[in-house]
Amino acid sequence: MGEAVGSMLASAVALAISPLPLITVILVLATPRGRTKSLAFAAGWVFGLAVPVTLLVVAGRALSRVQAAATWPSWLKLALGTLLLLSAARRWHDRPRPGHISAPPAWLQSIDRYSPARSAGLALALVVGSPNTLLPAVGGAASIAATATGPGAEGVAAALLVSIGSLGTLLPLAVHARGGARTLGEWRAWTAAHQAAIVTTVAAVLGAGYLGDAVSALA
Repeated sequence: MGEAVGSMLASAVALAISPLPLITVILVLATPRGRTKSLAFAAGWVFGLAVPVTLLVVAGRALSRVQAAATWPSWLKLALGTLLLLSAARRWHDRPRPGHISAPPAWLQSIDRYSPARSAGLALALVVGSPNTLLPAVGGAASIAATATGPGAEGVAAALLVSIGSLGTLLPLAVHARGGARTLGEWRAWTAAHQAAIVTTVAAVLGAGYLGDAVSALA
């Protein structure tokens, strides 16, 4: 079990510190019916992560029965690492220049009009549509599948990957429930100010890690 859990930790942490879901949940909490809508957003995020992670781990089990020494996880991580490094380079190139502030996306400006169902759908869209979320989720699942440690250990590792990767949406709910509105405001301000640096650094480090793992396994 330790091997399966350890293999996905970097991917899980990359998901957990992703700035966009954290900022979105904090903004949703400040809207009318914010608690209900933020719970729906968190549920959509967890579901959005759980589906690709579960499908890939299950598919990995099936492939391992066909091919004793499967190389597909390494080739997949090679592709993911390349995509993450390209994403990091693009983010760095498009980063706001000193003294300039990027306008928030249109959907974020209208978030106060979202219903709970639409908030859940937004979370799903952020998981599937953002390479900085989907790629680490797929990479973490591939790392679990590559260990071939058995369905029990892989299931626990997959559940931990989803749980840790959802902390960015769940922690603000816990802080808000304890009356930590000021803390959430500080989190939002700091994360928004450093969003570009966080996303770029995480994508570059994780992408390099995936490439290193793939090259080591394939060489």
